[in-house]
Amino acid sequence: MNRLFGAKSTAPKPTLTGAIKNADDRVESIDVKLAAINGELQGYQTKLSKMRDGPGKTAIKQKALKVLQRRKMYEGQRDQLQQQAWNMEQAGMMQDNLKNVMTTVDAMKQTNKSLKQQYGKINIDKIERMQDEMADLMDIGNDIQESISRSYDIPEDVDESELDAELEALGEEVEFENMGAESTPSFMVDEVPQFIDEPPQKSDQVKEAAG
Repeated sequence: MNRLFGAKSTAPKPTLTGAIKNADDRVESIDVKLAAINGELQGYQTKLSKMRDGPGKTAIKQKALKVLQRRKMYEGQRDQLQQQAWNMEQAGMMQDNLKNVMTTVDAMKQTNKSLKQQYGKINIDKIERMQDEMADLMDIGNDIQESISRSYDIPEDVDESELDAELEALGEEVEFENMGAESTPSFMVDEVPQFIDEPPQKSDQVKEAAG
C-alpha cells in the first residue's frame, strides 16, 4: 500500500517564520552572485576601455552583454524573493495581531463571566436598606452624643464685666486670708473670758498680797 499511495510524511510542517528565513537566505545568496557579476562587468569595462574597435572588442561586448542579462535575471529573482518575504512578514504580523485579539476577547469573556457571578450575588435592595439603617444609626449616635454632652445649670453667656468682678473678688478674698494667717492666733491673746468677773492678777500683785 505504501508503494501505491506513498508513506505518510513525518517531516515537520513548514512555518511562516521558516519560509521567511528561507527567502532571506536565498536573497543573500543572490546578492553574493550579483557582487561577482558586477566585478566581472567591471573587468570587461576595463578591457573595453583599452581596446580599439574590432572583432576582439565586439566579442568582449557580447560576453559583457550576456553577463548583464544574467545580472538582470538575478536582480528580478531577488526582487521577487524580497516581495515574497515582505508579504509573509505582513501575514505574520496579521497572524500575531489576530492572536492578540483572540487573547483579548477570551480575557474579556472570562472577566465578564466573573463579574456576572460576583454581581449576581449582590442584592441592591439589601445594600440600600443597609445604607438607610447606617444613616439612622448615625443620627441616633449624634443625638446621644449631644444629649450626654449637654451642660446643666451653667449659663452659656458670661459678660466680661461680670468675669472681671468675680476675679477681683477672688483676689480680695486671697489677700484677706493671707493677712489673717500673719496675725497672732486668738488662743495666744490675753483675753478675759466672759464668764470671769475680774481679770487675773499679774505676778507683782500676787507677791504684794503674799507679803
